[in-house]
Amino acid sequence: MRCEVLGMRSEEEARYRLSLARGRLRRALEAHERGDYLGCVSEGQLSVENAAKAVIAVFSVPSWSHDPSAELREVLTQNRENIVRKLGAEFASDLEELASVSEELAPEHGRATYGDSERRIPPWEMFSREDAGGALDRVRRALEVAEKFVEKWYG
Repeated sequence: MRCEVLGMRSEEEARYRLSLARGRLRRALEAHERGDYLGCVSEGQLSVENAAKAVIAVFSVPSWSHDPSAELREVLTQNRENIVRKLGAEFASDLEELASVSEELAPEHGRATYGDSERRIPPWEMFSREDAGGALDRVRRALEVAEKFVEKWYG
């Protein structure tokens, strides 16, 4: 089902996903401040996932995947001309960056949930301060891209 057909519902879904992404970033920052690096990375991954799904929602119904990068790239491929015409070429490259961050952080969902079963490392021992800080940088950028896109698209 195409969100374009749903009219206002695509905007509502996109804005809802941005709200989720902002809330997850807030929780990631709070976890980082407490020294909960597992929580920071886990919440950060969910923030990026929802940021990507906010953009996807502009064009179609997002899937339940924790890695929406392929979906976002497909949306970008199918709508690149329209995106560039309406918003400019920089938005296409920003959306590719968002897809890359989503792809990079998607495996962290499983690691934050299950740890590393091959090496027998539980999730709470998986992430360092540096891991969490690096993730936060990417999360902030992903949310910035999604917010800018949604706001400009819907004016």
